[in-house]
This record gives sequence, C-alpha cells and structure tokens, in this order.
Amino acid sequence: MAATTYIGVGSQGYRPKSPFNVPMYLLIPQKISGKGSSKNVYPETGDVIFCSFRTFGGTEKVVDNVLTVENTAVVETWYRPDITADCALKSIDGLVYEILGTPENINMQNQYMKFKVRARKGGA
Repeated sequence: MAATTYIGVGSQGYRPKSPFNVPMYLLIPQKISGKGSSKNVYPETGDVIFCSFRTFGGTEKVVDNVLTVENTAVVETWYRPDITADCALKSIDGLVYEILGTPENINMQNQYMKFKVRARKGGA
C-alpha cells in the first residue's frame, strides 16, 4: 500500500515570501442602520497588525474609455478571523485601503492569510 503525502502539512508547509514588518491599522466597520439601509462607518484607528505589503505599480483599468491606474497591493499577515472583506487597512501615513474580495486563509490552517487591497480615493 502506497503512503499518502499531504501537501502543505508539516515542515514543508506555506512560508511567507516577505517578513511581516509593515504596521497597519485594522479598521473594523460599525454597521449603522437608518432610513431603510445600512452603512459601514470606520473608526479613525484600530488594532495595529504587522504584514507584508507588496505593490506592483498599480493595476491598469479602463473606465469610460480612459485608462486609469489603481493603487493596489497584496497583503500577507498572520491569520485573524476578524479580518473580513468589509474591513479596511490604514497605513501610518494615513492612506486607507479597502480589501478586495474575501481574504484567503492559506491552506485552511488558520496561520497565514493573504488578500488584495485597493487605495480608497476621495470622500465617497
């Protein structure tokens, strides 16, 4: 009988490519209901998390036949169940990033997570 090999378990599991040396504020929204709709309201600061923050010069996107560049990055950090798609990150210099999609729990091991973020522009 052949031995079963599990990928990603033990010492051969996932390891982050960069150290978690970038401090960011985790902004967990409060849901405010009023006039038949709910709105997310973010605090000014939150818990400090340390992550790796890699940018690739932005993402090109065509909007109304105009080429624009969005400020995007990939974030890797320790797993936290309270980091969800409706959360935001705030850098030390005050730039707020919204999480795109659902954060990935790498190998479902509750150890590391990875997600993509986009800089939020304007007051909308």
